[in-house]
Amino acid sequence: MFVHKMWDDHELAKMVDKGIPFPMLSDAGGKIGRLFGIFNEAAGVENRGRFIIDPDGVIQGYEVLTPPVGRNVMETIRQVQAFQLIRETKGAEATPSGWRPGKKTLKPGPDLVGNVWKEWKTKMAFD
Repeated sequence: MFVHKMWDDHELAKMVDKGIPFPMLSDAGGKIGRLFGIFNEAAGVENRGRFIIDPDGVIQGYEVLTPPVGRNVMETIRQVQAFQLIRETKGAEATPSGWRPGKKTLKPGPDLVGNVWKEWKTKMAFD
């Protein structure tokens, strides 16, 4: 938790206006890390884990990286926005790789199977 405090005060404050809009958590002893399968027993610490959990408590996405590899916060935000859209449309839309809000979505169904490349190549690749 002390590292988080230093990170927030001396790094994040310079990168994100007003800081991040959610709390950072600390798991002294690794209880939660073990539950999520990211605790590194040999090192006595968690690997870096990011879990996107929906309002129903279901994990929709996750990424686990070893400490030397940085994460992409913008990709996390993009994924949260995609999961929110999917939830709002009750699965009537799908977001392709690299999708951003306002860009074209896909309509899931039998006609899409084997044809995603056509949609991507002709309508999405350079949006």
